[in-house]
Amino acid sequence: MGKSEEEARSPLLFLEEKLHMWVAFAVVPTFGFANAGVSLAGIFMENLVDPLPLGVALGFLVGKQIGIFLLAALAIRMGLAKLPEGSNWAQLYGVALLCSIGFTMSLFIGNLAFAGSAHLIDEVKVGVLIGSTWAAIGGVLILRRSAAPAIVGATVSK
Repeated sequence: MGKSEEEARSPLLFLEEKLHMWVAFAVVPTFGFANAGVSLAGIFMENLVDPLPLGVALGFLVGKQIGIFLLAALAIRMGLAKLPEGSNWAQLYGVALLCSIGFTMSLFIGNLAFAGSAHLIDEVKVGVLIGSTWAAIGGVLILRRSAAPAIVGATVSK
């Protein structure tokens, strides 16, 4: 008698499947945040609207998404690329917004730009985290609202 697919799967693959969500959405982001060296000591709510963190956050949120979306749209309109089958412009915009997430290179550049001031480096870090968080939330909301009804809530079966 042959084993079922569930029985034939190795314990390692089973464990990998069960831990994937925790690793992808908790462990990796926590690791990235901890390694970013962000110290929130000395940062108060009024610091969040200081010009530097606000400018960095808005640069992430506005600049990156506009640049990505407009260049992708231009490439599509010029015939250099095409919108993926089954997708729409709102989904392209949602993906462009998700592309605004990211902090590794931004933190590196912030460290180079403000090498002499630990406080300004901390403000850059806060701005990067705020901009990335806004981009993540906005991108997820747009993609959830623009997804085709048959796709929303669909699960992948193996």
